[in-house]
Amino acid sequence: MKAVVFGGKGGPEVIALRELPDPAPARGEVLVRVRAAALNRADLLQRRGLYPPPPGYREDVPGLELAGEVAAVGAGVTAWKPGDRVMAIAAGEAQAELCLVHERMLVRIPDRLSFEEAGAIPEAGMTSHDALFTLGGLRPGWPVLIHAVGSGVSTAAVQIAKAAGATVIGTSRTAEKLERARALGLDHGILVGKDEPRFADEVKKVAGRCPLVLDFVGGPYTAENLAALATGGRIVVIGTMGGGKPTVDLGALMRARGSIVGTVLRPRPLEEKIAATQAFAKDVLPLVAAGRVKPVVDAVIPAAQVREAHERMERNESFGKLVLAF
Repeated sequence: MKAVVFGGKGGPEVIALRELPDPAPARGEVLVRVRAAALNRADLLQRRGLYPPPPGYREDVPGLELAGEVAAVGAGVTAWKPGDRVMAIAAGEAQAELCLVHERMLVRIPDRLSFEEAGAIPEAGMTSHDALFTLGGLRPGWPVLIHAVGSGVSTAAVQIAKAAGATVIGTSRTAEKLERARALGLDHGILVGKDEPRFADEVKKVAGRCPLVLDFVGGPYTAENLAALATGGRIVVIGTMGGGKPTVDLGALMRARGSIVGTVLRPRPLEEKIAATQAFAKDVLPLVAAGRVKPVVDAVIPAAQVREAHERMERNESFGKLVLAF
């Protein structure tokens, strides 16, 4: 099989598409012929040696999500058969023509979606659903603040929160991304500066204080997040694109009786990831099938041009997901 392989730690120049041995499914596993696999910032970090995969996965083969069709099943698998169209999150090695997935981690692709569209859904959909509901406790009518609304996860979060009846406030450093996010359900967009981000006062004007904040930026936004947080509110940290070592005013956190919750799906135990997958399948997949939550694909790029995809993501040019086609 062909797979994306890192020939070392460094920039996009270390990436190549190479031939690797075909894997074979063990008991309870499904072998998926991957047709599409989206790129995530975790892949960029892994390439630089900053985000190794869990034990048992190759450090040089990235990939956290996939869409394709069942090629073969291992012993004991009864829910899936060859030819079934499926998608899933993965702990690694998804950017290859073949990938092994635990049978309970698979989700059936709605008929209306292409493989490329489906490849943009698992990581963004499951991460955002988990952050909004399992960790964030979102309730209908709440205002929710979602940062970096042009990212893959945030474009899913905006739609899922809106479908749940929330008032969605979003931030971006780019006016164009705010405008595009409005088509996804964004109610209020706030343009923030790069050097000195300010948004709390604007949040208060449009919605009072927010009981839930989804933060993909980290350090530079922490003080403003606390200033915008409602009493008893939660800040769910999903990413640290702006830095991972903020100065936290514990007094402000205490006065708000708030909490800061960190989350990442990749290293969780299998049963926790299965639970997140099944919760997504129950709550979000029907919305996807009905067209109420749509995958946002910035571009579909042939796997042979994976370096281009990495370079594009590093320039922060994309809105939604960059999908590799295999």
